[in-house]
Amino acid sequence: MSRFVQLHYLTIYPPSNPNRDDVGRPKSASYGGVPRLRISSQALKRAARLSEVMQRDLEGHLGTRTQRIGEVVRDALDEDGTDEEKAAEVATKVADVFGKIDARAGEQGAIRTRQLAFVSPEERDFAIDLARRAIQGEALPNNAELKKMVLRTADGAADVAMFGRMLADDPNFNREAAVQVSHAITTHRALVEDDFYNAADDLKTTAEDSGAGFLGDAGFGSGVFYLYACVDTDLLVENLAGDRALAARSVGALAEALAISTPAGKRNAFAHHTRASHIRAESGSQQPRSLAGAFLSPVSGGDVLASSVAALEDMADKIDAAYGDCADSTASMNVPRGEGSLTEIRDFAETFVRDV
Repeated sequence: MSRFVQLHYLTIYPPSNPNRDDVGRPKSASYGGVPRLRISSQALKRAARLSEVMQRDLEGHLGTRTQRIGEVVRDALDEDGTDEEKAAEVATKVADVFGKIDARAGEQGAIRTRQLAFVSPEERDFAIDLARRAIQGEALPNNAELKKMVLRTADGAADVAMFGRMLADDPNFNREAAVQVSHAITTHRALVEDDFYNAADDLKTTAEDSGAGFLGDAGFGSGVFYLYACVDTDLLVENLAGDRALAARSVGALAEALAISTPAGKRNAFAHHTRASHIRAESGSQQPRSLAGAFLSPVSGGDVLASSVAALEDMADKIDAAYGDCADSTASMNVPRGEGSLTEIRDFAETFVRDV
């Protein structure tokens, strides 16, 4: 039976637009029959992956999501002093391991795959090593054999282990994500608002018209967002080739990153550097469950954060009463009440993974 760490966050976003839709407005959703603001799970996971805490704590164990692995290999060969044409030829063959090569990009001198590939550090090193051996005269095997030599189903790439990957051309080397992350939605009714703005021309004289040099409008929104993440810790350890210590460190870094990192959309305009105000962490082998149902009826009142915390905890108690305890242990942090700390949340998550 799998073991899980579940994380529930309530985070206040001031007026901002961290995650835009196709026309540049904040993403939204209808939930419980009322409009909400939304931040996509993809944006949240990317913010966590690129956060300082994950880059620092998981250094050397982070993959790269890219179409340009062929150019990485070619650049390594170029640094060795390899003939440019030969380097490009070998790099193209090796890059094909990660996906079909984009012929149109090749016409511009680029070596890129059609789709993004999530490449682990170990796979990157194997690809470069094979390319160097080919330059030295060793014949490259066919594509199927190359894949077996380069691609891995488990290794030390923590972010690939957590968030998974799909290789469309060879599903045998897909990684099932050990971490599930919800879209974050406001716990209350929230609408997109519009900011009408103008920019002045500094060199415009008073003798000219008094109009602005530029006019525009931008959407924004604000609110308390609920985010849920679930970690299958056994699958994470498996994806990391059995390295339980790295798995524990990865879960701790994730728990911290989701609390302190935000998507970067329009950050210069709104400075939405925010932190989670309430975190509920849970561990156990019981079937996971989100607490989003706490907000099916939108919270209201003057202090929507306090109302959101109360609704979250009440829903957890009611589900436990109906189904039995849904976790063996819990830990919490509440900033307004001065209870708990992020360090305690992180230690709670890491200890559960490490101490089996």
